[in-house]
Amino acid sequence: MMFEKLQETYQGKKVFLTGHTGFKGAWMLKTLSLLGADVKGYALAPQTANDLYHLIDGDSICTSVLSDLRDKQCLEESVVGFQPDFVFHLAAQPLVRLSYEIPAETFEVNVIGTANVLDAVRLLDKKCEVVLITTDKVYHNNEWVYPYRENDRLGGYDPYSASKACAELVIDSYRNSFFNTKTYDTHQKAIAVARAGNVIGGGDWSNDRLIPDIVKAFALAQPVKIRNPQSVRPWQHVLEPVIGYLLLGAHLTAKPIQYSQAYNFGPHLSDALSVEEMFKLAIQSWGGGACKIEKLEGQHHEAGLLKLDISKAMSELKWQPKMNAEQAVRMTMDWYSAFDKNRNNISEFSAWQINKFFHE
Repeated sequence: MMFEKLQETYQGKKVFLTGHTGFKGAWMLKTLSLLGADVKGYALAPQTANDLYHLIDGDSICTSVLSDLRDKQCLEESVVGFQPDFVFHLAAQPLVRLSYEIPAETFEVNVIGTANVLDAVRLLDKKCEVVLITTDKVYHNNEWVYPYRENDRLGGYDPYSASKACAELVIDSYRNSFFNTKTYDTHQKAIAVARAGNVIGGGDWSNDRLIPDIVKAFALAQPVKIRNPQSVRPWQHVLEPVIGYLLLGAHLTAKPIQYSQAYNFGPHLSDALSVEEMFKLAIQSWGGGACKIEKLEGQHHEAGLLKLDISKAMSELKWQPKMNAEQAVRMTMDWYSAFDKNRNNISEFSAWQINKFFHE
C-alpha cells in the first residue's frame, strides 16, 4: 500500500533533490527512481571511494548538477530551469567531528546553503512542496531520558548541531516572511522540516560513523575503535526516514497548509541503543569481530544521550518505523556482505532491499 500511495504522488513528477550524491541522498534517489519520478540532483561530487551514487549508476536515473550550495546563481538557475513539483533539501556538511575542524564552512553550507535553496524556491511561479532535512541534533540537549518533541527548545553545542539549529531559524523566517500559510493561495509553497536520528545502511563509507568504521575494521580483520561506548542514539535504517520524507511530501500535496511544520523521524524508544549495544548487534550479523575502546586526549564534546519523540509523525502522517535495531543492523550488514561478494550487482541489490522494505 505504501509503495502504491507514494508512486501515485511521485510518478512522472519533477523532484529537485539536493545532496543526491551523498549516502542518504543516493538512497533517496534510488527510491524516487523506483517510484517513477523525474529527478534533478544538485550536490558536490561524491566524496568517498566506492560511493553509493556511482554504485547505483546515479547518472542514469537523474540529471546531475555537481556544484556547491553556496554558488547561489548556479543553484537558482538549476531550480528555476527545472521547475520542480517537489524540492527535498538533504545537502549538508553532516559530520559533528569535522565541524570542529571547519566550523565556519559548516555554518556557511548548512545555514547560508539552506537560505539559498529557499531563495531559489521564491523564484518559482508555480505550486511546489518543499521538505528540508535537518537533524535530531537541533535540540538543546540536556542529556536527559526524556525524548525531544518538535516544540522543544532548539540549540547546539558543537558547530554542526548549532548550524542545523540556525538553519531551522532561517526556515522559520522564510516560512513566516515569504511562504506564510495564511497567504498560501498566493505563493503556493508548502514548507516542512524533517528531523531524523542517526541513520545506518549500506553504502555509507563516511569517517567517524559507527557502522562504516565497523565494516572497514572487519574487512581488515582489525578491532573496531570505539570512542564513546555508552553514548545512546536513535539509530534507524536509512530507508525509514527516506520513506518518511516522501510521505511528508505526499501529505503536503494533499493539505499544504496543515503539514507545513516540523516532524521527527526516529526509531521506537526501545531501539535507542548505546554504541556498544549496536556493535554487539553488528558482530552477530557479521559473524565475528572485536572492539577496542579508544579514549582520545582532548576529545571534542559529543552528546551522550539523545532520544526523539516520534508520536507526531505516527499520529499525523501515519508513519512508523518498520524495523527494530536488530533488523536494521542485519539489513545494513547484508548490504556490505553483498558488496564484498559482487559490487557490480549492488544497484540491483539496493533496489531489492528497497522493494523488500516496502512490501514486507
